[in-house]
Amino acid sequence: MFAVYAQEPNADAPLDSLVVGERPDPEVPDGWVSVNVSAASLNMHDLWTLRGVGIKPDQFPMILGCDGAGTLDDGTEVVLYPIIGDPDWRGDETLDPKRTLLTERHQGTMADKVIVPARNAVPAPKGLTSGQGAVLGTAWLTAYRMLFTKSGLQPGQTVLVQGASGGVSTALIQLGRAAGFEVWVTGRDEEKRALAERLGAHATFESGAKLPGKVDAVMESVGEATWKHSMRALRPGGRIVICGSTSGPNPPADLQRLFFLQLEVVGATMGTRQELADLTNFVATAGIAPEIGTELPMESAKEAFEAMAAGRTAGKIVLTR
Repeated sequence: MFAVYAQEPNADAPLDSLVVGERPDPEVPDGWVSVNVSAASLNMHDLWTLRGVGIKPDQFPMILGCDGAGTLDDGTEVVLYPIIGDPDWRGDETLDPKRTLLTERHQGTMADKVIVPARNAVPAPKGLTSGQGAVLGTAWLTAYRMLFTKSGLQPGQTVLVQGASGGVSTALIQLGRAAGFEVWVTGRDEEKRALAERLGAHATFESGAKLPGKVDAVMESVGEATWKHSMRALRPGGRIVICGSTSGPNPPADLQRLFFLQLEVVGATMGTRQELADLTNFVATAGIAPEIGTELPMESAKEAFEAMAAGRTAGKIVLTR
């Protein structure tokens, strides 16, 4: 079958290991299903796979793609939940110590077919295109968990999103606006801030700019470069929800501000299968069109990966079959 895959780990030149070609059709174990892939989206995790991060050398070749959407053999349209957990685990899948993502131990979604446990094929609501469904499993699921499970925000309260154009940031803006939050966004340049405003941000600011008031919560994925600004943006008792640290993992602690103003710092990673089901229904019901900056056929995967590696993204990058 057709597939986009990592031939071998390459820490120094990851795109040199990217292959667009053929792989064997997968076998379907008991309790698993085969999904005919219609679309898959890119994540930075795919670049880490190409570098050999989080995957053992004997797992290669590895088909890329954590996220995807497609159809079961009976025609049912599905969105794929990317966390493969221990079958005996009960509760929040993100806390399962034996969990893995597609592309870590099991082949990914950038292919004609992907196999997943039956519960990982989440029925897609009507009105959701395959491209829209393909972006939800990682970035949008992370944003949903940050806003609706971790932030403690109520409609009418103000949230600051650090960063304007990445997959998680654009999802936070669109979901936050639809949920009735006052959404403020920072962006490095005018083009990124304009994108945030088009997606529903109530106000945008240059990175690190003085804000007109304090916010109830900050959605943080940047880390070192924005941490001081995030801490100072919060009202007393406010909360930072952090899902990443793209600029560095060691921000200044600012412990006096943390305890004196009784601030909270909460981590968030991915989301549960139920949260993905709730997210897909919310997107469909609210009429949200997830921002897709680039859509290409899977045969053009190299072009898509080059764009992501260079940071030329505005929303999600989607590959279609």
